[in-house]
Amino acid sequence: MNILERIDGLEAKFHEVSLLITDPAVIADQARYVRLNREYRDLERVLESAEKYKKAVNNLAEAKEIFYNESDADLREMARAEIDELEPQIPALEEEVKLMLLPQDPEDGKNVVMEIRAGTGGDEASIFAGDLFRMYSKYFETHGMKMTVSSFSEGAVGGFKEIIFNVSGENVYGTLKYESGVHRVQRVPVTETQGRVHTSAATVAVLPEADEFEVHINEGEIKWETFRSGGAGGQNVNKVESGVRLRYNWKNPNTGEVQEILIECTETRDQPKNKERALSRLRTQIYDKEHQKYIDDIAARRKTMVSTGDRSAKIRTYNYPQGRITDHRIGYTIYNLPAFMDGEIQGVIDALQVAENAERMKESEL
Repeated sequence: MNILERIDGLEAKFHEVSLLITDPAVIADQARYVRLNREYRDLERVLESAEKYKKAVNNLAEAKEIFYNESDADLREMARAEIDELEPQIPALEEEVKLMLLPQDPEDGKNVVMEIRAGTGGDEASIFAGDLFRMYSKYFETHGMKMTVSSFSEGAVGGFKEIIFNVSGENVYGTLKYESGVHRVQRVPVTETQGRVHTSAATVAVLPEADEFEVHINEGEIKWETFRSGGAGGQNVNKVESGVRLRYNWKNPNTGEVQEILIECTETRDQPKNKERALSRLRTQIYDKEHQKYIDDIAARRKTMVSTGDRSAKIRTYNYPQGRITDHRIGYTIYNLPAFMDGEIQGVIDALQVAENAERMKESEL
């Protein structure tokens, strides 16, 4: 099937979805209504690009028809100018449409919960986890993403043993999903007296935030505890029990195994808000666990293991003595470590997206 045939099929689908989202029965089913609205917006964007491509192809065909069959010199000259203008544009327009015709990951538009944890390397791993958090914070600032910290545990000499935060904005999961995995650092730690280079690691998890209706939770089975929230913040610190701790026994639908999920939230000074945010994180964790099989299936089919797969896999090395960053999934190496750690990570994200899109185009035979 060629691109124009695929576009015709999408136009029929767009018309069908347009009718469905005005159907009262569909509107009453919130889960379906939200899913169809998302599909409507995606199809609308694809068809806008497709329309530009079709118009250029048709105009080029008409210009060639005039150039080869018209006897009037002026008309042939005008047609020649149009051919010269359109021919270089069409491959780029075609590439844009091909990318948009790829099946979209339904998760891409979602906000995320990110978790950074110190791995092997003791105090140095905690310091590196702090460096990664700062790197992402700078990236969010410059790309219009909003971040709120949910909970953290500080390292003994700086950084974090663990920090969990929410990120919201446009296409957040689609951008940040490439960051999941083990990040390795090679440098001389501040505690090292002999000047030897050590290797430490931190793990990053990027989880798409679950909508309420995507996960079933029996709220009656949640065990809640409250505690006094520490840290700077005025008179109520350590006096008001605003921090919340949630325990929930989740049953794996695939294996039947029961696992306790523990979540703490001290994000605000308001206990009900902390409960609401802890519930949101519970939904996200369960959604992530229940969708892991789907994610693994995609990874098994795809050669590039870019955005999915084993979260324990080493994805990137930050080598300080050489000022080098290497992303091992696509063999991408650059030598601008200071700028990278200052949040300039878009280059590697772009390269990972290009690699994954090339793989997906092969799968889709575009």
